[in-house]
Amino acid sequence: MTWIVTPLGALLVLFVLRDLFHTLWHPTRHGGLSRLVMRAVWRVSAHRGARWRPAGLAGPLGMIAVLAVWAVTVAVGWALVYWPHMPDDFSYATGLDPGEHAGPVDALYVSLVTLATLGLGDIAPTAGWLRVLAPLEALVGFVLLSATVAWILGIYPALARRRTLALRLSHVRRSRVGAGALDSDGGAALLDGLAAALSTTTVDFMQYAESYYFHDGDENTALPRQLGYALDLADRADEAGHPDVRLSGAVLRTALDDLAAALDERFLRTGEGTERVFAAYADDHGHPWGPDRRADGDEGT
Repeated sequence: MTWIVTPLGALLVLFVLRDLFHTLWHPTRHGGLSRLVMRAVWRVSAHRGARWRPAGLAGPLGMIAVLAVWAVTVAVGWALVYWPHMPDDFSYATGLDPGEHAGPVDALYVSLVTLATLGLGDIAPTAGWLRVLAPLEALVGFVLLSATVAWILGIYPALARRRTLALRLSHVRRSRVGAGALDSDGGAALLDGLAAALSTTTVDFMQYAESYYFHDGDENTALPRQLGYALDLADRADEAGHPDVRLSGAVLRTALDDLAAALDERFLRTGEGTERVFAAYADDHGHPWGPDRRADGDEGT
């Protein structure tokens, strides 16, 4: 049993560490386990097929679920490493019968105490390699805690940048910027600023893929609700007489295409063009997508 259970436990630990690495520290990839858990929570949060995300809790609950899966899998993996070697390679506190405390539950207890960096309890390893392994588990527990803090500190600024971009688009939309105002130096500067913010949001989706699963209830801060107007601005810039506006519009269009490509590759898998991808993004987040792409029917006059 030792030659089966112990390697299985080691594989579980390595699997979680790999997933942790690809989720938090490798910006071009997303961990497989965390992706599956976040996507499952996102789908479950839909209310009987309707696009409804209860109070925007899908993202936070998904992160909690991922962290719980990581912690439990690591604890079980190390317990499987310890279990075949109990009780012979462990010392027991006075009053504990080694024969009665050598089961899988006892191995899990040792693993949890060590992983939580609480120190060695009333059951401690005595074999040389196990005495080295136990501090390594404590180190992994510390890394897991530190990674959790870093993950949270990274996700929420990314959400703030995304919502700020959506609010900026909402400001422009509600200001009803006309063709004359857009066809000017100020219009070119406006389009440049939007393109830069879109580029930042695209990078955020690539580096913090979990931010996709956070729902924005307020339509003015919901990016899926505002992207149609951004496409409309790019179309209107193509027709402008000012060369700087046309240039800025082309840059804005490219930024929108890049965002759509990132969304489709990582989350939506539609294989369609930019507008269809944004429509699917809006639908997945429970926001309408008008046929003329103009939010709230604004004509931009």
